[in-house]
Amino acid sequence: MGARRAYARRRAAVVCGVAAALAVPVVVAGGGTAQAAACNLTTGPYQRQVEQFLGRPVDGRQSAADCAAVRAFQAAHGITPTVGYAGPLTWQTMSTMLAQRAAGSTPNQAGACPVNRGRIACVDLTRQLSWIQDGATLRYGPVPVRTGKDGTETRTGLKKIYYRSINHWSTIYNVAMPYSQFFDGGIAFHSTTKSMWNPPGSGGCVNMRPADAKAYWSLLANGNAVHVYGRKPGT
Repeated sequence: MGARRAYARRRAAVVCGVAAALAVPVVVAGGGTAQAAACNLTTGPYQRQVEQFLGRPVDGRQSAADCAAVRAFQAAHGITPTVGYAGPLTWQTMSTMLAQRAAGSTPNQAGACPVNRGRIACVDLTRQLSWIQDGATLRYGPVPVRTGKDGTETRTGLKKIYYRSINHWSTIYNVAMPYSQFFDGGIAFHSTTKSMWNPPGSGGCVNMRPADAKAYWSLLANGNAVHVYGRKPGT
């Protein structure tokens, strides 16, 4: 049993350290963070959509007030460069938020997550949502998550939680990953202080807000099923 547990810890250390390590701020040449860049007053390709999302007057033309509102959104979610430009990445982030809102309290309305596995944690990569259900009954969520980026995607399929570590520490990357629950090699649910809508994504893990990761810890156990499906936008 001791040897199996040690092996599980070694497997768990490989990928998730990458996910937590992504919390380091982006630095631009000359020092400082990317958020120090000047405001871009150019009209972006998604100007109208971004204006509507932010509750701005929808005229499809960039203004100083529009730029300030877009910059505030970008800064809140770590979108770089933080210059107020209504580009593809900003609109992709907003589109994901809109899809999450549309899910409401029926995230499994399409039936993509199995209802014959008892308690199961569902992860929808397309909408960047997760929830826990007992059969067809929603138990917790849905909540936003931050999954693997292009090149280190969170793998799809039906899995099981096999190792849990409430105060997990990656010895490879020297970062903390609280409330880690591993279900696919080095891929786990775990807490992070990074915005759930911060692109491009994790190193493969399913990042969660601290309160949600703590709730998952209390509701799940070794052997519980995890179903990952869909495809994250941009991967």
